[in-house]
Amino acid sequence: MNRLLSVVVVSLALLAGALFFLTGSSPRGSSSARGSNEPIVLFCAASNRAVMELIRADYEREFDRQVQIQYGPSQTLLSSIEVSGTGDLYLPADDGFLEIAASKSLIAEVIPVAMMKPVLAVRKGNPKSINTLDDLLSDEVRFVQADPESAAIGRIVRDVLQQSGQWDKIAGASVAYRTTVSDVANDIIVGAADCGFVYDAMLNDYPALDSVKLSQFDGVTSQVSMGVIASTKQPQSALHFARYVSARDRGLKHYIDKGFEVTQGDVWQDTPELVFFAGSMLRPAIEDTIIEFEKREAVRVSRVYNGCGILVAQMKAGQHPDAYFACDSEFMKQVPDLFPEPVNVSQNELVILVQKGNPKKIGTLKDLGREGLRVGVGHEKQCAMGWLTQNTFREGGVEKEVMANVTVQTPSGDMLVNQMQTGSLDAAVAYLSNAAGAAEFLDAIQIQGLSCSVATQPLAIAPNSFNYQIASRLLEALFSAESQATFEAEGFRWQLER
Repeated sequence: MNRLLSVVVVSLALLAGALFFLTGSSPRGSSSARGSNEPIVLFCAASNRAVMELIRADYEREFDRQVQIQYGPSQTLLSSIEVSGTGDLYLPADDGFLEIAASKSLIAEVIPVAMMKPVLAVRKGNPKSINTLDDLLSDEVRFVQADPESAAIGRIVRDVLQQSGQWDKIAGASVAYRTTVSDVANDIIVGAADCGFVYDAMLNDYPALDSVKLSQFDGVTSQVSMGVIASTKQPQSALHFARYVSARDRGLKHYIDKGFEVTQGDVWQDTPELVFFAGSMLRPAIEDTIIEFEKREAVRVSRVYNGCGILVAQMKAGQHPDAYFACDSEFMKQVPDLFPEPVNVSQNELVILVQKGNPKKIGTLKDLGREGLRVGVGHEKQCAMGWLTQNTFREGGVEKEVMANVTVQTPSGDMLVNQMQTGSLDAAVAYLSNAAGAAEFLDAIQIQGLSCSVATQPLAIAPNSFNYQIASRLLEALFSAESQATFEAEGFRWQLER
């Protein structure tokens, strides 16, 4: 008996050890944060070092996942990414570098974080009384700059002053160029310089410095965003940290404390869940894109596909999705308070669906009024297709005759296709996209000469969504060239100009 007990104990110990090895030693963190044991590697502009160290400490403590950060000038970091092909995330001091990176296909997603403004830094109390740009030309003033070829602040100063025609004289007044904006600040602190351009948010960590705002830089800002490096081997982990940095109740709290102006951050969720309303007829065009988005971002997208009339009724009853993709503009206009800035993505047209070979010889809307035909249409109150169909009947002057033959009204075109395939209907009025997957059984007859037979599909995000940034990235995925190809294959006409 003792021997049997020993075997059981040893077996349980081995099992526990195996589980320990498979799941990791720490109970902290999330599956998305611990997608692999590799550290997350971030290339970060020196101007964001103080705030990023605070965020890194919080993240590593909360998720027991190491974040390795290389600080430096934005251009130098970009060159490192391009040459080495390594790293997971890139945060330059200005989005201009992300645009360069994207043009070289080095960056995938971009997550906005904060804004900074260029100011002239001087020693506390401004002992040299530097108040204007012309004061930098004095022989008594030692003026240093960050290198425009490597640092974001240097590039911005150069670009602004070139536009005003003042760059040459200011460049000539510079006694030295430094690698990073932090080097400029340190030169002023130790007395090696009297002034230099830095970012306003940095001064929170340099109490020995004051700032001078120059009129030439009114309204000039640097957008700070985090880009996911296209070659990352761990996109879920990279996006997890990027969401943490840009969350209003996580990383952005530190950015605010450090004096940055922040963007609209999402509320932090370890595994975010988006609620997405879409007209049923859009499902074949968007479902695969959404599935891929869920995998890459490690998020959940709760899709509600239905007739747009039903969706609008649900929203007016209090259900507020993060995003809404309507079958027609009319059903977006019914919820302007929830979605004030829609974007038109595609168009779809109504067609007459008939059995393969068109045995009833139907060619026009008027033919649908012939005696004995069984016709199906969308429900006018439940879906955009039904509303559009009734408008088309009225414009064509056939409403009374055709509606006399209508035996079924459904909330979606898919239901009409199913009834056509079972032989329950002789003809139906539905979208061209509904016929795309049923070409083996059905033919589509174009409706000629009626402008109202075309529907436009708008897409919008709720401005007050707690998942606004994630929803924005989902829209970018739906706006992509790959998504366009899917739309067109499903019978839609692409409208969006990327």
